[in-house]
This record gives sequence, C-alpha cells and structure tokens, in this order.
Amino acid sequence: MDFWTILTYTDLIIFILVALTVLYLGVFAFTSMFARHNETPKAKNQNRFIILIPSHKSGKSVELTVNSILGQTYPQRLFDVTVIADHEDEITMFHLAQMPVTLLTPNFTKSSRTKSLQLAINNLPQFKIYDAVIILDAGDVVEPEFLEQMNDAYESAGTKAIQAHKLSFNRDTVSARLSAIFEEINNSIFRRGHISIGLSAAMASSGMVFNFEWFKQQILTAKINWADKELEALLLRHHIYVDYFDKILVYGEKARQAEDFNRQHSNWIIKQWRAVLRNLHYLPKAIIQKHYDLIDKLFQWMLLPRMVMMAVILFMCIIMPFIYFTLAVKWWALFAIVLFIFAMATPNYLVDEKWDSTFFKIPVVLLSSILHKFKWGRKITEAVNLKQ
Repeated sequence: MDFWTILTYTDLIIFILVALTVLYLGVFAFTSMFARHNETPKAKNQNRFIILIPSHKSGKSVELTVNSILGQTYPQRLFDVTVIADHEDEITMFHLAQMPVTLLTPNFTKSSRTKSLQLAINNLPQFKIYDAVIILDAGDVVEPEFLEQMNDAYESAGTKAIQAHKLSFNRDTVSARLSAIFEEINNSIFRRGHISIGLSAAMASSGMVFNFEWFKQQILTAKINWADKELEALLLRHHIYVDYFDKILVYGEKARQAEDFNRQHSNWIIKQWRAVLRNLHYLPKAIIQKHYDLIDKLFQWMLLPRMVMMAVILFMCIIMPFIYFTLAVKWWALFAIVLFIFAMATPNYLVDEKWDSTFFKIPVVLLSSILHKFKWGRKITEAVNLKQ
C-alpha cells in the first residue's frame, strides 16, 4: 500500500474510535434532558447513619466538611461522624479533637482510601447499629438538610447504593471553572442521562450512601485500593442498582491550578484503564445474562477518556488540513458536534460572564495536560496559572 492509502485507513480508524465515544456521550446527553425531577416523598422511617470522612493532608478542608455535617437538621442521636485523619498537621488535628466526632489518626506508610475506610469500620462501637453509611471527601460541604434528604432518598429508592449531586463551590480560576464544567457534564451524561433510561448512575467517589451491612462486608474483604471505579464494578457485579438524586447537593473544592488539574485527570485516565483490565473478563458472562448495567459500564470505560478525545479531535482538526484537506472536514464536523453535546450537558448557571474566556482557553489547558510532564508542558501550565 502507498502512503496515501495508509494515511486514509489510519485516519478512518482513529475517526471511528473517537466517533464512538462522541456518539455515546451524545446519546446520554440527549436522554439527560428528559430526566424527571420528581419530589422525593417524606420518609416515615428515620435511619441511623455513620458518616465516614477519609482525609489525607487536607488541612482546613476537612474542618469545613466536619462543620457542615455537624450542622444538620437531622436528629443528632441518629448519626455519628468518623474522621480518618491520615498525615494531617498538628493544628488540624487539634481542631478536630475539639469536635464531637470519632477521630482516628493512622500514620500509614503507604496511604490509601481503602485502608482508611477499613480502619474506620473496624473501630466502630460494637453496640451501635447503623442502617447506612455515607462517604464524604475532605473538602466536601453539605447543606443543613443533607441528611434529611438522604434519609428520604434511601427510603424511597429501594436500592443499596445512592449517589448525590456533586458540584463545585469555587470557580475562581480557569482550571477550577473547567473542573466545575466537567463535573456537571459528568452529572448530566453519566448519572442523570443513565437513570433516565433505567441504567445505573456512575459513582463520584464521595456523596455516596450504601447499605451498612453490605458496605461493611465488602470493604473489610477488599484487597485492592477501593477506587470509585472498582466500587462501581463491584456494585454492578452484585446486581445492585445505583440511583442518583439530582437535588441532594454536595459541594466540593476543585483544583485551582492547571498543574493539579492535569495531575488529577491523568490519574483518572490511569484508573479507568486499570478498571477495564480488571473487569473485562466479566463481559462475556454479562452479555449472556443480559446484564445491561455491567455491559454499559465496561463499554463506557473502554471508550476514550474525554480529555484524550478532545486532544485527538483538536490535533486532527489542526494537522489534517496541511496533509489532506478533504480528510479534515469530518473532524471539523465532529468537533462542532462535541461542542453541541457539551453545551446540552452544561447547566445554565455555569454559562456566566467568564464562560467565553474559559472556553477559549480549553485548547491551552488540554495541550498542557498532554505535555505537563515535559518542559514545554510546565511552561504552558505556568502561563495558564498566570493568566487565569
């Protein structure tokens, strides 16, 4: 085959891979627009909750979380709070010790979320009985009605797992605004869009509620780092539906610096592919048993991560006109479709006076994300931080 034939087929293969990801996002962005927001009925029964807050070098962020959860309208006798303060500074530890919470202070050689949660469960009083466990990240802030809403949701959902609506409370830099936009796109596509057609919602690492006995059994036998994607796979393999409640809000602090943004998204990509490798062998059985939730999740993880997808589209849109102009047209069309999908999935409140400046800096942030380990990437990252 000559050069042009190889180029044409290579371009076509890459386009199909990217277009499949775009199609998947488009379908669920569309279905998210038809998701119903019914009022959750008031629960007749009040459940007893244990709130676990794993914290690693979080400083004042964990104090904000604890203060917000202690200021609940839910009866205080019906919930307890355990903070796992791993490698926290002395001032933070002193402040936490003054609060009415159970404070655990491990000093793990190799810290992990799994170890912290296992330690918390093993140190719960034997005489106390809990109905459900809530996991929050250090830095999460909840409203005073949070536990009341969670109790209503847990009673009405009829499932062992619930995901709340995570969103950002800071949008003061380009990176923070992009993180806030991507978080809400996730909520639209992977949560609201999924439950609208009866599929499980994606987990978001915090703002999660689980049946206590199920959680206790699973976390104590976990042998790997229990990241959110491993947790999703476990829930789906157990045929547990994950419900999503759009009106139960959990505010999280987003990365303000481009370097932190890049590092975070790089870690997510690594976790996604690890989850695929660990769970792909379940796919044939899921297909035979028509286990659509698990099939959807594995297919979702095998698609290109959005940062990679956008980087490929931008690269092909820029480079192809100089190589073969005709081949570039479909990439421009795909780029326009992606922007339309993201517009559908982005809530109106995020389209503010800073939207235009943020939007036009997306290519710069993407480029710095790809090159952030190299000298060029560090310079681009510094430029983004200076101009945000």
